[in-house]
Amino acid sequence: MTTEPDRRASRLCTVTEAVDQIAPGMVVGIGGFINSSHPMLIVREIIRRGLKDLTIVGAASAGLETDMLIASGCVKRVISTYVGGEALAPIGPAFRAAAESGKLDVFELDEALFYAGLRAAAQRLPFNPWKGGVGTSIPEVNPALKTFHDPISGETLIAVPAFNIDVAFFHAAHSDIYGNVQYVGHGWGDRAIWAASDRSYVQVEKIITNDDVRREPLKTLIPGATGVIRAPFGAHPFASPGFYVEDRKIIGDYVQAATRWAKDGDFSALTAFLDRFVREPADHYEYLERVGPRQLFGLHEY
Repeated sequence: MTTEPDRRASRLCTVTEAVDQIAPGMVVGIGGFINSSHPMLIVREIIRRGLKDLTIVGAASAGLETDMLIASGCVKRVISTYVGGEALAPIGPAFRAAAESGKLDVFELDEALFYAGLRAAAQRLPFNPWKGGVGTSIPEVNPALKTFHDPISGETLIAVPAFNIDVAFFHAAHSDIYGNVQYVGHGWGDRAIWAASDRSYVQVEKIITNDDVRREPLKTLIPGATGVIRAPFGAHPFASPGFYVEDRKIIGDYVQAATRWAKDGDFSALTAFLDRFVREPADHYEYLERVGPRQLFGLHEY
């Protein structure tokens, strides 16, 4: 007989404990949206450990955190409608190079189909029926999307397979020690990824009291995360709404290095970047020291 975990037990954990939940070949969700709110302590730890063969379910519009994982050889498959940095990188250079060379399996779909797959997983169903894309070449481009006839109406629909996520990681504004996670803003698509995952670990800028959570309950978008990690500046070099904007210099340095590899096959600049900002720092605070306080505190949101 199994018993439910104590809901009043602390969910605070370390990055090490969170990434220990990942094994090669797993389906891993990464929250955020393009240049904002990615769990970079987790991403850097995945790269440091050299985890392989991961299927990454990114945000509906994933950012360069997914590109970094691809560049580091951690990813075999990506499920997302977009990987890039908008004006900073219209398409992720590593994502594009790996996809074009056949080294990366890209699950082709649009945003509506993406959320349909997450919804199926959240409802513990094998697929979600969807009308969008019927009559187009989408099922031909992606054979995993199956057309079928509705047994009730006879209408042709698309069956979107469930994106069952083994473990998902997020970055948010704050949480209490019990894993009640709150955002500044709407949290993008993190709630949908969370609902489709078996376990969830969330980095937060700060830990707040349970009284603070109860004072504004509508801000709680993830109730009872599996684990919570205190991580000030934890989304850097990406933005964290309410705290800081993206660091365009560091992101630009990455894009330049990854583009050099993608175009010329020269991995030296990318190796130097990953060594300096991912592999060599002993922990998050040493990473922040390498970025520098003057640069970090210059990232004002307003």
